[in-house]
Amino acid sequence: MILRELSREIIPLLDFFPCVAILGSRQVGKTTFVKNLEPIISQPILYLDLEDTNDYEILSNNAQWFLNQNKDKLIIIDEIQRETKLFPLLRSLIDKQEKPGQFILLGSASPELLAKSSETLAGRIVYKELTPLTYFETLQYSISTHWFKGGYPKAFLSPNDYLWQEWHKAYIKTYIETDLRMLGLNASPVMISKLLRMIASIQGSVVNYSMLGNALGISSVQVKKYIDFLEHSFIIRRLEPFYINIGKRLVKSPKIYIRDSGILHSLLQIHSYNDLIANPIAGNSWEGYVIEQIISRLNTNCIPYFYRTQSGAEVDLCLINGNEIITTIEIKLSNNPKISRGNSETISDLKSKTNFVVTFDKADYQLNEFWKVCDLQTLYIELEKLNLIKTY
Repeated sequence: MILRELSREIIPLLDFFPCVAILGSRQVGKTTFVKNLEPIISQPILYLDLEDTNDYEILSNNAQWFLNQNKDKLIIIDEIQRETKLFPLLRSLIDKQEKPGQFILLGSASPELLAKSSETLAGRIVYKELTPLTYFETLQYSISTHWFKGGYPKAFLSPNDYLWQEWHKAYIKTYIETDLRMLGLNASPVMISKLLRMIASIQGSVVNYSMLGNALGISSVQVKKYIDFLEHSFIIRRLEPFYINIGKRLVKSPKIYIRDSGILHSLLQIHSYNDLIANPIAGNSWEGYVIEQIISRLNTNCIPYFYRTQSGAEVDLCLINGNEIITTIEIKLSNNPKISRGNSETISDLKSKTNFVVTFDKADYQLNEFWKVCDLQTLYIELEKLNLIKTY
């Protein structure tokens, strides 16, 4: 059993909010997470799964009576996106009891889920994402294992590369053919499969919707719609560019990443760690991996961006608090990282006082007066000092 970081946040949230929504992609461990809360929760727990026929029938036909009969319990409703008409009822029950810790809702997140719950439960609900296993949660394993396998628990803990590969193939197939349709995406599974593989092949690049549309034979508007669904279901991330009035031509389109490195490697048919480090995509994969590990621990007041100008100034990650640029981070797979002219121009443009180069191997030294080289674990320590990430 791997301790999830979110378990240290959940009790204070339940002590304050009537309803806590834990969102995340399929198979990320949401159900296991809540079922292991019972030893640390002071009240009885009732778990209901809307993918279970009996539970679905109860909440479809007799929800108000049944939930009222169990109002002394912490009620967990799994796969809530399957029955969004429950939200008005939940609001009514919450308001009648006027106490914290009444419901935990689990969902794979859809635009409809977020819109309906925000509309009916505003002020009564807090959202938390349960991500795939993070680097910090898997410190007892090697970083190379976590980077290659990704963070989905069953895939990460698979005993060999063959079973890892088979798990991902089955997961991607189910996700494309079933989950996205359930979330409301009306698109050919073949089309979405091609789009996902194309996104994987341009990992870490600035997204060009027209180029993707031309390659797929559809409009850029359709591509953007499909990518919106992929993002809402936690499979991809679009990292927005940072805008600042510095009189330069800036890149204004987001960069795009497959969020989980294991999903990325499966889509690219990279079947072992040795295959990964020999593949030209390795640097882009490492960049996406590090960005995801950083963003997964950011404080809510800290917003991530990248920075790039048309003239070549660039940095992989800027962390912003309000309008203040706190730090910039460049990500290098090389053990002997070099700072490019574009990196130097960036810190001149942004006037950032702390700047890091994150490498794969253990490192902790000052490269020059502007840049410090470190590994991911050391970077966490530095970001904690800057009050940018959650501490546990």
